[in-house]
Parts: sequence; C-alpha cells; structure tokens
Amino acid sequence: RLVFRRNSPVSSCGNADLGSGMKRVLAIILGGGAGTRLYPLTKMRAKPAVPLAGKYRLIDIPISNCINSDIHKMYVMTQFNSASLNRHLSQTFNLSNSFGGGFVEVLAAQQTPDSPSWFEGTADAVRKYQWLFQEWDVDEYLILSGDQLYRMDYSLFLEHHRRTGANLTVAALPVDAKQAESFGLMRTDGDGNIQEFREKPKGDSLREMAVDTSRFGLTPESAQERPYLASMGIYVFSRDTLFDLLDKHPNHKDFGKEVIPEALKRGDKLQSYVFDDYWEDIGTIGAFYEANLALTQQPTPPFSFYDEKFPIYTRPRYLPPSKLVDAQIINSIIGEGSILKSCSIHHCVLGVRSRIETDVVLQDTLVMGADFFESNEERDSIRQQGGIPVGVGPGTTVKRAILDKNTRIGSNVSIINKDHVEEADRADLGFYIRNGIVVVQKNATIQDGTVI
Repeated sequence: RLVFRRNSPVSSCGNADLGSGMKRVLAIILGGGAGTRLYPLTKMRAKPAVPLAGKYRLIDIPISNCINSDIHKMYVMTQFNSASLNRHLSQTFNLSNSFGGGFVEVLAAQQTPDSPSWFEGTADAVRKYQWLFQEWDVDEYLILSGDQLYRMDYSLFLEHHRRTGANLTVAALPVDAKQAESFGLMRTDGDGNIQEFREKPKGDSLREMAVDTSRFGLTPESAQERPYLASMGIYVFSRDTLFDLLDKHPNHKDFGKEVIPEALKRGDKLQSYVFDDYWEDIGTIGAFYEANLALTQQPTPPFSFYDEKFPIYTRPRYLPPSKLVDAQIINSIIGEGSILKSCSIHHCVLGVRSRIETDVVLQDTLVMGADFFESNEERDSIRQQGGIPVGVGPGTTVKRAILDKNTRIGSNVSIINKDHVEEADRADLGFYIRNGIVVVQKNATIQDGTVI
C-alpha cells in the first residue's frame, strides 16, 4: 500500500500556494456503466479497473492527478464488477496516514426504499449519493471520469473556476471537425464563457459551434485545424449550483446531455477551461489498444509515465526485475517480474509477471501479464498432466492482439486474425475480435496448434 508524504507530489508541482484551497474540494470519480464497448476486458472487472501500460489501472490516472493537485478527498462511483477495483484501491491508496482526513473510497450503486433503481447516468449517480456529498464542508465538487488517460493539474482548473466566478466550469479540449462529431461541444465568447452547448452535432449544426481557439493559446495554424471545444467530461461545480440543479430537475440523468444545457438555460455562469495537451478517452477496445501501444513510440510517446514531477501512482508489488534470456526486444515495454526466453518482441506492451517461452514472436500486441507466479516445478507438473502453463508457449506467433491476464497460450499457436475479421464472439474458444483486434479473455486457455 502506498503511503504518500507531504513533501512529494504537491511541492514538485509548484502549487503549494494553492494547496490550502484544495482542502475545500471533493473529487467524485465516475466509474462508468457496464463498459460494453470495452468487453471482454470488462467481463470480470469494472472499467476503471482495466489494466493499463503494463502495471497500472485506469483508475490510477484520475487519483494520481488528484494527489498531485493536492486534492485528497475522493469517492469512486461504480456499479458493475467492482470487486477487483475495491481490492486495488484498498491495497494501493492509503491517504489517511499522510494527509489527515484524506481518503479514496468506492461508492457502489445500491437500491434503497428512496432510490430503488441503479445509476441511470452521470448526474443520476451523483444525485443518488448527494446526501453523503452534502455532509462534507467543501466549496466545490470536481467531477472526473475513471476511463481517461491524461495528466492534468486540477489545482489550476479550480483556480480558474474561482477566479472567473463561475458556477460551473467545463474542461474543454480543442478538436478538429471529424473528432468533434463524437463530443458535446461548447461555443464560447472571447473570455471563455460558455454561450451554447450541443451534444454530438453534425453538419450545419456542427459548423455553427466553431470558435477562434487561438484566444486560448493555440497557434494560428493549430487554431484553424482545431476550431471546436469538446467537453472532456470533467467538471467543477460550485456547491450550491450542483445541488440546486440536481434537486430542481430530478429527471435529468446526464451532465452533458441535460444538466449543462439546463444550467445555461437558467442563466448560470458557465466557464470553459481549455486543456491543450494529450488526452485519450479509453472507451473502446480500439482506443484502449492504440493508447497502450502508443506508449512505446520513439523517440517521444504522446503520453509518458516517466515524469518525476507528476508521477502516476499504483500498487507497489515488490516484484523482481525482469529476466531476458537471448531475447530480441524492439520498441516495447516490459513489466517487472517477467521472464522472456529466446523470443522476438516488436512494438508490444508486456504486463507484470509475463512469461514468454522460446521461439515466440509477438508483434503489435498487448500482454497484460499474470496475477501470480508459477514456479518451474509447477509448470512442469502442469505440462505432465496435459495442461498449459500461464504465459505464451514455445513456437507461438501473436500479432495485433490483446492477451488478458492469466491467459494460457499453448505451443505453436497462431493468433494473427488470418481472415481479417472485424468483429466476432467466440467465448466458447476463449476469445473475441473487436475492431479487428483479437482479444483473448482473462483466464482463457488456447490449446496447442490453434490458429485464430
């Protein structure tokens, strides 16, 4: 379990002067729905608990951003497969010892006589627990998503909200016309005040939402290429504004589709906070796959975990260093505790405790690793009984695939999507195909000689 020291994340960010003000902020991290677009990675886990970059989980991103921003009171809201998420948070983040009252707690959806239904949207999730949020003596509520990859200093976000006197501030990402169709867009004036908000507009409705983004620090060339401000699903609500909107409009279930337009309609002061840096919504198998492999990009990946001043925290596992035996590795990330034997690894991300045997070829592949070690004696015993040990067996080739945790891939297997299938469900054989990417589900076994 991590124990955080007062002199590490905050002072290194250079925002110690804002630190005291951040005590008046409560962060609410939304875990999302069933995660159907990330299935089968969400078959046995909540979306925020999906492994990322070899050793992290998606939930580590917003929590680390909060810690580095001196925000230490956090609730994580979820309603699907939350067991592994609960375990990860309890084993990882212990803020009470270091930050006096700091905490990270999971709030699972529950049915009560007053609230018999599950969470029905982002705003509905917050409404169902507003009795708890109201107990905290805070001035602002920071609403975050649990499935995004980015690095943001929220203290600057909060400072902007306070300085402008806004009731609600929305984090905005400059995007081009193609990207804009997938987002809620805001049209602002020269001071960043939101004048209009439209959810996923197209055609003329989209063109009407263009703004001069050079006003927010973009170069003229970049502003011409990205004239739209997309909502990142990250909000700061002033206390009274949040609860007034939730109480007076009980049928409004979603912040983006209903609550924000309602706030505009009734005349609240809404501000945008433009964030012009790397941000990726890990909502689909394709986006998840690309975001992971992009971490291996040379010479500089679009997002890096190697930032001493703004670290991403996760569970310390105290694993031994990885062992490479006559292995060829090109542009890849190898998690600790792995053993690779006489294999070829090209443009891959391998998670903790990965086991890759001789004559294996891995290309453009994400291997999530394993939750446990198997000793050489155990592996020999499994083989003698006709089983397959955890890891990738000898002579196997895997290209453009995701191997979830604890998968057992036999000898001389080919996972190459030879028929170029875009979508397929083969749960009976332990795999799915999403966006043309073969996904071998957690704990699955692929028998010797199988061709996918």
